[in-house]
Amino acid sequence: MVPIRDDVMRCGLAMPLAFAALGGGLTGHLASTALLQALGLALLGLAAGRRVREALLVLVMLAVAAQLLVVRGGELAPGLSRQDLRLEGRLLAASREGRQWRLDMAVSDCRPLATGLPACSGLSRVRLSAFAGTLPPGSAFRAGATWRLVVRLRPPSGFANPGAFDYRAWLWREGIQATGYVRQAPPPRRLVPASPSWRQRALAWLDDRDLPPRPARWLAALTLGASQRLEAADWDLLNASGTTHLMVISGLHVGLVAGFTLWLGRALAWCLAPAGWRMAVWPWWLAAAMAVGYAGLAGLEPPALRAMIMTLLGLWVASGRHAPGPWQAWWLALGLVVVVDPLSIWRPGLWLSFVAVALLILVWQGRARPRGWRGWLWALGRTQLLLAPLMAAAVLLAFGRLAPAGPLVNLFAVPLVGSLMVPLGLAGWLLAWVPLLGDACWWLFARLAAGLAMALSWAVELLPLWHPPAAWILPLALGLGLLSLLWALPGLDRRLRLVGSGLLATLPLWLATPLPAPGTLWVRIHDVGQGQLVSLRTAGYRALVDTGPRFGSGFMPLSSLWPPGQHFDDVIIGHADRDHAGGLPGLVADHRVDRYLAPVGDSHPVATAPCSAGRRWRRDGVEFRVLWPPEAVAGLSDNDRSCVLLVTAGPHRLLITGDAGRRVERSLLPALDGPVTVLVAGHHGSRTSSGAGFVRRVSPRQVIFSAARDNPFGHPDPVVVRRFRGAGSCLWNTARDGAVTLRLGRREGLVVEAERPPAGRRGGVGGGCLAVESPPSMPDIHR
Repeated sequence: MVPIRDDVMRCGLAMPLAFAALGGGLTGHLASTALLQALGLALLGLAAGRRVREALLVLVMLAVAAQLLVVRGGELAPGLSRQDLRLEGRLLAASREGRQWRLDMAVSDCRPLATGLPACSGLSRVRLSAFAGTLPPGSAFRAGATWRLVVRLRPPSGFANPGAFDYRAWLWREGIQATGYVRQAPPPRRLVPASPSWRQRALAWLDDRDLPPRPARWLAALTLGASQRLEAADWDLLNASGTTHLMVISGLHVGLVAGFTLWLGRALAWCLAPAGWRMAVWPWWLAAAMAVGYAGLAGLEPPALRAMIMTLLGLWVASGRHAPGPWQAWWLALGLVVVVDPLSIWRPGLWLSFVAVALLILVWQGRARPRGWRGWLWALGRTQLLLAPLMAAAVLLAFGRLAPAGPLVNLFAVPLVGSLMVPLGLAGWLLAWVPLLGDACWWLFARLAAGLAMALSWAVELLPLWHPPAAWILPLALGLGLLSLLWALPGLDRRLRLVGSGLLATLPLWLATPLPAPGTLWVRIHDVGQGQLVSLRTAGYRALVDTGPRFGSGFMPLSSLWPPGQHFDDVIIGHADRDHAGGLPGLVADHRVDRYLAPVGDSHPVATAPCSAGRRWRRDGVEFRVLWPPEAVAGLSDNDRSCVLLVTAGPHRLLITGDAGRRVERSLLPALDGPVTVLVAGHHGSRTSSGAGFVRRVSPRQVIFSAARDNPFGHPDPVVVRRFRGAGSCLWNTARDGAVTLRLGRREGLVVEAERPPAGRRGGVGGGCLAVESPPSMPDIHR
């Protein structure tokens, strides 16, 4: 029988293996156990027929799909949401932010405390928060310790807003199957204390060194893979300068360790056996062992694991001993990474790494090796310039941002980090037993890190991070990718490259940001959890109604919706409760607002004009009118002082009532004078609003509840939901549908789009509309 290695290479099985692994990922993500059983039967049939090649491909597909199905099947059952569960498991990570702990736990046992609840035995990884007062006095959470905790969890979820960070997707690709918090009673109990790993001991020893804070953080990230030690300011600087890839364990760092070890090993082999040093195999094995050890020291996190596999295959290719070709190794590495870590399919880092390596193969395959320091310097600069557009395109597609300073910064940052900082950092660890030499290496590292940070800050000031409009992202990414290929593909005429580059450089001139036509209004009710934030836009006017909540951790969903520097003409703060005005500090700090409106008597950190009945304005053919509160608000509750806004765009009318109660709603009926097209339901769907008479009179065609998933208040209330359904309204809930976008004033009619469209439909328009129930009552149904 042909050995598996030769069969893989000679029969060209590397590419089919990679596609089988990717197909298994898609199968495991979308399919059920029935399909996996069918794959298992197919595998048995192929094995019985001795069809080794096909059986191997099916086995790879089955292995990847099964791993993903286990992760997906272990997600918390909806019936266990907000129920008391007892967990036992080992802490994978523990960090403290003020009075709050952030914990990642590998669960070994999960049991509901109440009877009659679904089982949670499949739960394997959760993300928890815990307040400092939860712990017994004198104790602390430490990574590696085993604890017994009583928690309340909910299935993985996150806000769903166009162009914003998808927290639900992040939880999926990290393998986290539930999120929640630790209960104070009964108190947490530590079962097994933490046994510090070599990495944790090294980090603790590093903390005792006399290093400035930023170089110490960068040293931990570069040499130990402790990227969690980087602060928000570090990430902001690295993202804006396009150098994030330099401060995490990547193929560059693992490759440097392996390459330096190989060089030392071959030099030693030459000293020991000058006549046959070229044939010595042990230096290659030593380099591979160092790559594995370094990745293991970094915790074998997904980036380090991916870098290790790619480096090992790169060493195999470079050795020339029964080695695959570069492209075969590329496909084989992709397949192996996906088999070992199926969730990496959804990690942008996987595709950034493999796209970069593919371009390097395309550029350098068949070319002579550079000679001399000038040749290597030219080769490094050429490689960086060719990589820059393609990497910018990949980052643009993955994160929606461009770092204009990146191409120039990386020309000096890559050799500085790769040739000086990483070797100095590693040398400091190797020479730690000689304090004078080790400290000297790290002293020089700190000086280089400070200089690099200064240079990055200067570059970012000149060329700040750019977030292009969403409509520009795909065309710009395609243009940047074509630009990179124009100069990377061999054999192209230089004139074609120059003309093509010139044409691609004019691409931004042909792109336009879509805006509403005069007389039309774009409305978006953002998904911000238990709170409210509505954005309004006409052809030349932007406004917000409320700013969303601020959570106990200090996080404001508003900060994730737009990059800094936005301009808003008006911000209407419905009332001062934290679920409506919690995002105001972030708005004031990061954006420009011409005018704030708020009810008389509300206290805010900015000057506000009164939001009182009778105020009206008109922009681009769209009329805005405040219906409530009156100028005299004495005797009104905080909720009943809420600003009520009516917006008219052509034949359509939008009504936003805030948290105003039923008494206020009855007072509004004479001013409304008829039905409305769209209603943002009062008080998130609470029974205190949306009275029966009000619902009958306004008879909205579309109703949007701005509420949080599994919220403790039961919003929207089942009575309110049935009331609107009885009036024939189409119902939407940001907790289930994500952000809801509407276009009013169009002659073609009203357009409604949900960020999470119902299965089989494009939102609640056309072939039917979505009817929601209160989450504690029953699941959503279609009618």
